[in-house]
Amino acid sequence: MPSASRAPLGVAPFLSPVTRPSTVDLIVRELRDAIYSGTLRVGTPIREVIIAGQLGVSRGPFREAAQRLVQEGLLVSTPGRGLSVVMIGRDRIPALYEARASVETAAARLAVVRATEADIARVRDAYDALVDSGRAEDPRRIGDADLTVHWTMVAASRNPWLLRWMSTLIVEVRAASFTVSEEYAVRRDSPESHAEIVERLEARDGDGLVAAITANLTAAVERLTAPQDSHVETFEEPQPVAPARLAPIGPPHP
Repeated sequence: MPSASRAPLGVAPFLSPVTRPSTVDLIVRELRDAIYSGTLRVGTPIREVIIAGQLGVSRGPFREAAQRLVQEGLLVSTPGRGLSVVMIGRDRIPALYEARASVETAAARLAVVRATEADIARVRDAYDALVDSGRAEDPRRIGDADLTVHWTMVAASRNPWLLRWMSTLIVEVRAASFTVSEEYAVRRDSPESHAEIVERLEARDGDGLVAAITANLTAAVERLTAPQDSHVETFEEPQPVAPARLAPIGPPHP
């Protein structure tokens, strides 16, 4: 049964099982998921003893996992203050989305050539889930489904490096959303704004797919960098006041 601390917050789309992950791999995945879901809030100090205890792991593997996330940019090391969850303010969002656009448009060019029909069907399924979440008017479900559409499209490129970079970018995008507002907000028209992406992929139209992705990401930057009283219609969900406990992780597979 999923942990009560994380079940309502969603799971990052890249958290799929891997073959025989090590304890460090499991800790990295758990910490990424906690940042993505908001269980570890942006700016939160990483208390090694407390969090390692919650996860049920020793401090050695925890430190190694934390250093991996420092290298990825998801944790920040400050002399004299230790580690904390990254904060990505409005001034850094354009650069973050430039990197995201580079990965997604490169993946798009490959996906229209390499994607199997099953790959494309997975993107359509992800989009259908986005439409369903929009009907439910659930901000977190919409946000998770939105990012899953993009991640699944990158996966359709069948390029593991692009997918790995996208896996980190997705968490940074979520951290940016948490940083710029006290509430987690998503556009009301998120399902409609992704329809062209799916249709252009299904048509294997590279130029059209790149244009659709670019338009979608440009609109996202405009919303995230706009004043909070802007007239973009959104669904909002308050961020949790108190951080939830992390659930113990299971042992690595033998």
